[in-house]
Amino acid sequence: MSTKPLQPTTEETTRQNFKRLLAYAKAYKAAAVVSILGMLGYAAIDSFVFSQLQPLIDKGLDGQDPEFMKWAPYVIVVMFILRGICHFAGNYTLAWLGNNVVANIRQELFEHVMSMPVAYHDKESTGSLISKLTFDTEQVLSAVSKALLTLVQQGAFVLGLLIVMFYNSWQLASIFLLITPVIAGIVTVVSGRFRTISKGIQNAMGEVTTAAEQTFNGHKVVLTFDGQQREFDRFSKINKHNRQQRMKMVATQAASVPIIQIIASFALAFVLYVANLDSMRANISAGVFMTVLMCMVTLLRPLKLLTTVNSEFQKGMAACVSIFGVLDQKTEHDTGTIAIERAKGTLAFEHVNFFYDDDKEKQALTDLSFTANVGETVALVGRSGSGKSTASSLLLRFYNATTGRVLIDGKDIKDYKLKDLRKQFAYVSQQVVLFNDSIANNIAYGKPEATREEIEDAARKAHVMEFVEDLPEGLDTNIGDNGAMLSGGQRQRVAIARALLCDAPFLILDEATSALDTESERHIQDALSILQQNRTCIVIAHRLSTIESADKIIVMEQGQIKEQGDHQTLLAKDGAYAQLHKFQFGD
Repeated sequence: MSTKPLQPTTEETTRQNFKRLLAYAKAYKAAAVVSILGMLGYAAIDSFVFSQLQPLIDKGLDGQDPEFMKWAPYVIVVMFILRGICHFAGNYTLAWLGNNVVANIRQELFEHVMSMPVAYHDKESTGSLISKLTFDTEQVLSAVSKALLTLVQQGAFVLGLLIVMFYNSWQLASIFLLITPVIAGIVTVVSGRFRTISKGIQNAMGEVTTAAEQTFNGHKVVLTFDGQQREFDRFSKINKHNRQQRMKMVATQAASVPIIQIIASFALAFVLYVANLDSMRANISAGVFMTVLMCMVTLLRPLKLLTTVNSEFQKGMAACVSIFGVLDQKTEHDTGTIAIERAKGTLAFEHVNFFYDDDKEKQALTDLSFTANVGETVALVGRSGSGKSTASSLLLRFYNATTGRVLIDGKDIKDYKLKDLRKQFAYVSQQVVLFNDSIANNIAYGKPEATREEIEDAARKAHVMEFVEDLPEGLDTNIGDNGAMLSGGQRQRVAIARALLCDAPFLILDEATSALDTESERHIQDALSILQQNRTCIVIAHRLSTIESADKIIVMEQGQIKEQGDHQTLLAKDGAYAQLHKFQFGD
């Protein structure tokens, strides 16, 4: 009889995540020790002050011990100075530790996400990942700093007060302990509720971030198609869901605190009743009674804080589940062992088949085979969705071929080290990605060690200097988010300059001129002609005018090669390429 493996309970998962979180704090043991000593010292001094209530009332105020009252003022000042030092040490060092731990987690999360394969980024929304990097890590910070501070400091204070109570009157203190199981039960129920709601809040925050990011990025489209009200309504719905999740947390937290305090008040009332009995009144002095009573009243606040902080701790643990869920995902696997400085420039596809997500219903490439020799230009043409861009993605190993091989210089690209392989390619696409930085730094992104002269030379060859001379700071001008200060043609020229500076043996041009006006295209074509010299080029194009001089033109349809040859040969065949040519040029 087969048995299924037992799944870990929620409590076990929380314990495991907390242990994993504490592992990040191992590098800061000294700070942890100082912080714990500070918090314990703070609680011990407060407990000591309460322990002196009985001698203060029975000896000092009654005049039985004049020396006690003489030294009491000095002791109080010294105690509060020590209390202040302990408070600063405990709070500051714990905050320092917590911020360092969260900074390390955030850095690791960022590096891990950037190391994930392209397929992972295809599925995950950017807004959700940003939410994990910002909101979820802040929740962890609250768990590490605020929650632990309260748990340790107030927990020690509760223990200290109980010791003082039992030392003075174990009978009265025992009455108060009767409520402990009830409080523990309430805290357990509330903890489960906090965990569930926290997960809902995190998902809701991811939805808010995603919705805002999509709408802001598509701001012009929204305005053009009068979609503002629709976006307002959509965001309002998401925002309302987020508010509802937060109010559930507030309601649970707000209800748990008074319930615990009401239960504690019954114990306090019972203590007052017992203390008023004749048998107890004869054995308890005024000092003892006031000490126990003050301890019980004071216990209500730390009990409240301990119950409240539980929500912060559970939110932090729920955030850990979200963060560790990403960190446990496998990063991009580098199977290569061969180092390559600079490829000679031959490229080949051998019977390549490719399925997205191993879904046999979605075959993107079927038996793709072609070669590109050193210095040749191979153009891929065809309708949208015919597999042209997918083929270029396989070259960069954004995806791996399901079957078949992709070769560079006669070796399978899977055998090359991943970083070395990608250094062999320069890439220019229609969707240019630029960073919120200077033009010079954007050009040098692929070769950060480049000299100023090399950057200027690449900018000159790509016709970047023609518009840079009119900018206030020249090449050092900041171009805004994704090059917002530049036109489409200018951004394209910066991308070409970046590719020129890389000086890679292979060049991929993916619809590099399809969205440009005639004048911009002329400048871009001049820059591209320089860029294509002495390089093996893969050109993906819709405009056939840009690839007539290609050494080989491959017409693709539904992931398969329909026909291939040079421009004149394919026109003479009067096949698929000739039909495309007639459609574009009307001849």
